[in-house]
Amino acid sequence: MHDDPEPIRSIEAVWRIESARVIAHVMRLVGDLATAEDIAQDTFVAALKRWPRSGVPENPGAWLTATARFLAIDVIRRRDRLAQKQAAIARVPESTTFDVDAFDDDIGDELLGLIFMACHPILSPDARAALTLRLLGGLTTAEIGRAYLTTEVAIAQRIVRAKRTLAAANVRFELPDRTERAERMASVLEIIYLIFNEGYAATAGDDWMRAELCSEAMRLGRVLAGVVPEDPEVHGLVALMELQASRTPARTDPDGQAVLLLDQPRGLWDQLLIRRGLAALARAEELGRAPGPYTLQAAIAACHARARTADETDWQRIAALYDALSRVTPSPVVEVNRAVALAMAFGPSVGLELADELVAVPELEHYHLLPVVRGDLLDKLGRYAEARDEFLRAASLTHNTREQAVLLARAAECAAADAVPPD
Repeated sequence: MHDDPEPIRSIEAVWRIESARVIAHVMRLVGDLATAEDIAQDTFVAALKRWPRSGVPENPGAWLTATARFLAIDVIRRRDRLAQKQAAIARVPESTTFDVDAFDDDIGDELLGLIFMACHPILSPDARAALTLRLLGGLTTAEIGRAYLTTEVAIAQRIVRAKRTLAAANVRFELPDRTERAERMASVLEIIYLIFNEGYAATAGDDWMRAELCSEAMRLGRVLAGVVPEDPEVHGLVALMELQASRTPARTDPDGQAVLLLDQPRGLWDQLLIRRGLAALARAEELGRAPGPYTLQAAIAACHARARTADETDWQRIAALYDALSRVTPSPVVEVNRAVALAMAFGPSVGLELADELVAVPELEHYHLLPVVRGDLLDKLGRYAEARDEFLRAASLTHNTREQAVLLARAAECAAADAVPPD
């Protein structure tokens, strides 16, 4: 094999982009996920052997798909006891030449079928996320393990269990009918955004963000938008992720400490991601359907992106968008965010009134952001002792060490303010 590591890195980069399409194409031929993955890996090995000598082909995706197709034909031939597979072989041309456009014709449906399989609602969210990153993201189990702060063995077991669950339930590689597609698409969008959020606001560990998960979720969103361009919620999700990700350079200071949204230097926001996010939001709105939850959240993010300074933020519009979001997708977490928007639009006492009502909601008992919100609003109202208690409770609920440090510091500030005698 070539000694220069640069061609190998180029091949690995191409494979990361094209592997999902290869697996999807082979999966349609062989009908078995484990076999499809094995063939895809053999295809990758073939590229590693050939491309360092011959160079990366002009259309590497077509080369990989064609190579995988012929490897799949060999596997099908060996299954000579299956008559229907023999019939399938009879329809496959023997020539090693191929029409690139012919591969492109079906690849959208094939890729969408793989997406629906990886995100099947029969699987737990954790299993769907791991399988999606493995099959569609091309990440190794080690890479997924590092991203989720767990071991490679744990991720491998999670993926194996997911495949066994799909096989036991006889989940087939196919596109769901129209009546089922909307529900299944909701599961797909949920998992992509789950992956993004785990990267954007890490729930555990020492880092605020895990950029690799954000990047992978955005890439998956763009792939999905290319496969189903007529679905406004897909574009809404892409817009939401890109607008949120645009703030990444400003979310921490030089010491790695978190910077709240309203305190962020907006000159550091990524303008390319903002433009792309706003374009995706415009596409979602142009499709003319009632906005769904991702499009509404993207519209909220767009309000921040369009404001040149924090003071120019249209909080009344944001509050109205949260009202709409609470009707479309009623959720305790949405209500927490709506409390913040109401506070910013109409004053902290208005937001606190809603936040106080949410304390009795069982689903929010261990949700650390509710006491964060209540602590912040109580602080603004000068109720420092109560605010301190809320920040301490929030710190006890989060597993992110950086966030704990910030919340404990807020609690100390409130304690100090409470100790100062009134004028």
